[in-house]
Amino acid sequence: MSLISKQVPVIHSDAEALSVARELAAFFKRDSALRDRERRLPFDELELFSHTGLWGITVPKAYGGAGVSSVTLAQVIALIAAADASLGQIPQNHFYALEVLRVNGTHEQKQRLYAEVLAGERFGNALAEIGTKTAHDRTTHLAQAEHGYRITGRKFYATGALYAQRIPTSVVDDNGIQHLAFVRRDSDGLSVIDDWSGFGQRTTGSGSVVFDNVLVAAQDVIPFQSAFERPTPVGPLAQILHAAIDTGIARAAFEDALHFVRSKTRPWIDATTDIASEDPLTLKSFGHLSVRLHAAEALLERAGAFLDIAQSNTSASTVAAASIAIAEARALSTEISLAAGSTLFELAGSQATLAEHGLDRHWRNARVHTLHDPVRWKYHAVGNYYLNDANPPLRGTI
Repeated sequence: MSLISKQVPVIHSDAEALSVARELAAFFKRDSALRDRERRLPFDELELFSHTGLWGITVPKAYGGAGVSSVTLAQVIALIAAADASLGQIPQNHFYALEVLRVNGTHEQKQRLYAEVLAGERFGNALAEIGTKTAHDRTTHLAQAEHGYRITGRKFYATGALYAQRIPTSVVDDNGIQHLAFVRRDSDGLSVIDDWSGFGQRTTGSGSVVFDNVLVAAQDVIPFQSAFERPTPVGPLAQILHAAIDTGIARAAFEDALHFVRSKTRPWIDATTDIASEDPLTLKSFGHLSVRLHAAEALLERAGAFLDIAQSNTSASTVAAASIAIAEARALSTEISLAAGSTLFELAGSQATLAEHGLDRHWRNARVHTLHDPVRWKYHAVGNYYLNDANPPLRGTI
């Protein structure tokens, strides 16, 4: 695939989005191991990615986009993540910011920012901070200025900021209220630092963003905290994207394990077969992995259907049901992504550990990405919901 035009096409349907994603995933898969091994940042790949029109698929139809279902969005992310887990994660907060915009933005803000996305611009993120009391605390400050607002602070885990044209940034005003500021990447006083050193998801660019009295226009700031003070689909949308990434990683590890065992692995001496793929214990292990992988993929699709309901008919009950369905998907996608990445080596054998194969990236990617929030609390929320009719908390993680 190559960029033959600067004109970004607008995708018009779910079927078209999935077709484009499948073609793009096949292309991304070719050099995925090389990009990971050399930490080759995917600037060219992201230009291609955004110029396919896929970054605009959640723009509502009323604003010129396809307004695809959450089922489709999750499948698109899973397809890309299966090809390259970092490329699957980079647009996550882009779609998250678009959902905040859909829920809390004004008509004028939606018109302007959606148009930028449909023209091919990418949104990164500057949400999380390190050194705070909890992972949800924010200290980056939004102060009123003569021509808008000024932002001062430092962020980390800023996935996608390195590659973005805008960086949606969580900020706290003088009253302690959080907002989301859509800051231009080239703003004076804004620095994006490529200091991400995680052993997985190596090319996401999830490093630091520093704001040194950065000016942002008033029309580029939208309410953020209020999206979690009432039932909205914002939190569940963030969570289903996490589940999609992990499901994609699991699929990639599973398929690489199949290929390696078929083509390179030798059978164990006690298997009484000359072909590793006929080893009865290997067959059992692959069967166990495939059942859990297919269950995770089915739960992801089911979760998307619940989220679609919550987006079209938002209430406390529909948002809670979506949150729980997505928590179930996240629990299993976490476990199968780690299991597939680890069991791969048990089934493929010592040859699979050689650096030239790059198979270790699947477990490393899964281990790093699944740390976004603990799976043990997913089970707690699910059990509390079914046993005690207790709705999960209104936030981006449960």
